[in-house]
Amino acid sequence: MFDQDKLIHTKIRNSRFRGLWLLTLNLVLFCPIAAMATETVTATTAAASSTWWIWPVSLFVVTLVMGIVAVLGGIGGAVLYVPIISGFFPFHLDFVRGTGLLVALSGALAAGPSLLRSDLANLRLAIPVALIASTSAIFGSMIGLAVSTNIVQICLGITVLGIVALMFMAKKSELPDVPKADALSSALRIYGVYTEGSSGQTVNWKIHRTPVGLAVFIIIGFMAGMFGLGAGWANVPVLNLIMGAPLKISVGTSKFLLSITDTSAAWIYFNQGCVIPMIVIPSLIGIMLGSFIGVKILKKAKPAFIRWMVIMLLIFAGLKALQKGLGIM
Repeated sequence: MFDQDKLIHTKIRNSRFRGLWLLTLNLVLFCPIAAMATETVTATTAAASSTWWIWPVSLFVVTLVMGIVAVLGGIGGAVLYVPIISGFFPFHLDFVRGTGLLVALSGALAAGPSLLRSDLANLRLAIPVALIASTSAIFGSMIGLAVSTNIVQICLGITVLGIVALMFMAKKSELPDVPKADALSSALRIYGVYTEGSSGQTVNWKIHRTPVGLAVFIIIGFMAGMFGLGAGWANVPVLNLIMGAPLKISVGTSKFLLSITDTSAAWIYFNQGCVIPMIVIPSLIGIMLGSFIGVKILKKAKPAFIRWMVIMLLIFAGLKALQKGLGIM
């Protein structure tokens, strides 16, 4: 009995020594490794915290230039913003698209009231178009957030290159010839009067091919929501060339339309957490300041040079979006 108790106590003492030895070995071997890992994480965190401001500052500078070019080229800032920022900045495409809608929306909200007061934006023309386009934009943004980013990048690149083709081919008509209003536009009472400021002429206008135009706006709204491009690049040609609205009415109504269409799509991105201040604030400030500068430069700039510069930028940005989507280095 005594020998058995002694044997048990000896085993317990040996196990304690063995445990103490293993603990000491672990401390000797793994403490330096843990210390090195902690130092690495601390250094990385410090480096990241000391350089985080580079991206907002760079974004502000780029969007400032972008705002100037957008005004000189007669296009919306979001058309340049989404492909360029998504192609050359390390931001996820969802954040860029959400901010792109806000970029287009800010300009529309600023210009909308004055356009309505001057009769250059027509509510009777805008409301049915906005209803269709904003509904499509909601579905477009939902599908855009659900689809793989690579697929969206490829579609974005194709769309941007299509916009370039549209800029090449589309012609503008100051006062399209509309011999007779169609039945739908007559029923909706889509017509109006405005005074041409350059000549003082009073212009009575009406539209035709309304069903075709409204059907096209289904596609335009869907693309605006899916890519965050806004829709000014497509609104004006459809209103002017297909539906026959005067050019100034088309431009003014298109700008007002963005305040409705882009708001509907932007709420989807808000709800999904795709709008963050670090990207939105410098982008909006840069675009707005650039727009103010661009308006002053516009008087002296050569339109042909600016148009070609915008086209080359869009081609470059479209190809970059395709490259990212296809994974080509």
